[in-house]
Amino acid sequence: MTATRGRSVDVPTPTGVADAYVTSPADGADYPGVLVIQDGFGLRPSLFSLADRIAAHGYTVLLPNAYYRRGRAPVVDLPDFIDPAARPDIFERVFPMIRELTSERLASDVGAYLTWLAESPLVTAGKVGLTGYCMGARLAVLAAAMFPDRIAAIAGFHGGPLVTDTADSPHLTVGSITAELYFAHAGNDQHMTAEHIAQFDTALAAAGVRHRTEVYPGALHGYTQADTTAHDAEADERHFRELLALFARTLHR
Repeated sequence: MTATRGRSVDVPTPTGVADAYVTSPADGADYPGVLVIQDGFGLRPSLFSLADRIAAHGYTVLLPNAYYRRGRAPVVDLPDFIDPAARPDIFERVFPMIRELTSERLASDVGAYLTWLAESPLVTAGKVGLTGYCMGARLAVLAAAMFPDRIAAIAGFHGGPLVTDTADSPHLTVGSITAELYFAHAGNDQHMTAEHIAQFDTALAAAGVRHRTEVYPGALHGYTQADTTAHDAEADERHFRELLALFARTLHR
């Protein structure tokens, strides 16, 4: 791994300005672009560290504030260590913002993020990679379907819901995806049951999407998030290995 340099940037979107964190190797050279889509709790130090770790392997990583319409990050006042059982009010605040991230808004926002990456001197020409966590994994699938000519790889970790009974369910959109996909589901996750996982895999196979999905046994929803009670160190390390292997296959030519 190499040293990285991170900083705050503003990304113009059709509906405003999204504050974001960008990080890349400190040498200032250009590298393949990666877009990280946050979990439901929003931007915070642990996500900046996650982005830095990806960047250290030779990527320019953009981590935008998905809730920018509500204000600059941190939009929600979070404790240093998040225990939802002790602070149920956190979910009461983030759920409305999650529901506001409609497909229309996602298309607008991701288009702006991809444009920012394409225009950055720190990003090499070509397709980018996406990785998403919790709600971000769901949004990553939808984004890859919206921009198949600009995304080479998507990864999702403890994502959900990926299978719903609505017309915009992610599993119904995968037909246009050209990227390679890796998803790692939590073994203990009510948002993605064994039935949901089977439906998701069936949809990917039927669409001919290059993919691999796995279940991390015993892991909780949120297992990658180091500042929460759901964190699982072993599963978190496995997630990094698989994510970096995916990007090495698809982004370094």
